[in-house]
Amino acid sequence: MLYLASASPRRRELLALLGVEFTVRPMHIPESPEPGESPQDYVQRLAREKAGACAQLLRKEHAHKDWRVLGADTIVVADQRILEKPKDVADYQEMMKLLSGRSHYVYTAVNLTTATTSETILVPSEVQFRELSDEDIARYWQTGEPLDKAGGYGIQGPAGAFVAHLNGSFFAVMGLPLYETDQLLRAHIGI
Repeated sequence: MLYLASASPRRRELLALLGVEFTVRPMHIPESPEPGESPQDYVQRLAREKAGACAQLLRKEHAHKDWRVLGADTIVVADQRILEKPKDVADYQEMMKLLSGRSHYVYTAVNLTTATTSETILVPSEVQFRELSDEDIARYWQTGEPLDKAGGYGIQGPAGAFVAHLNGSFFAVMGLPLYETDQLLRAHIGI
């Protein structure tokens, strides 16, 4: 049995595209970088901790069953600053002005934990936004979409029109890199 240790509806949709059966078992862990931790190390640690927390529960509940856990996390980084989900409209506007007309990085980490192994992959993507007007920023806020998105935007929605160039994985920016996740599952569970 495969478990997805994420509450993200986007990750559920993307994992379903791979044609695997899974159960959603969200894990809520503190999301705060440790002092001196790089953004890349931070996102990989979050993916491992989500999968690890779920695995710990499964060990107690299903000691002799064949379970696997997929944990994932995505962060947006500009100028080595991690842009989390916006706290309010002012935080969102500050993020959009920082991203406007320039490139930033999106890092998605995926961890697969089984009873005997744990492997984490990191998928970096570079995203370049076009120049955003105050009207663009205000209109996108009105959609309600930025509220639960790292960096204040979702590439799969109206903010896709902000993206002038993408070097990397569209699906990783969305929340779960399909190719890399498929390879991880094939290597460890033989899908």
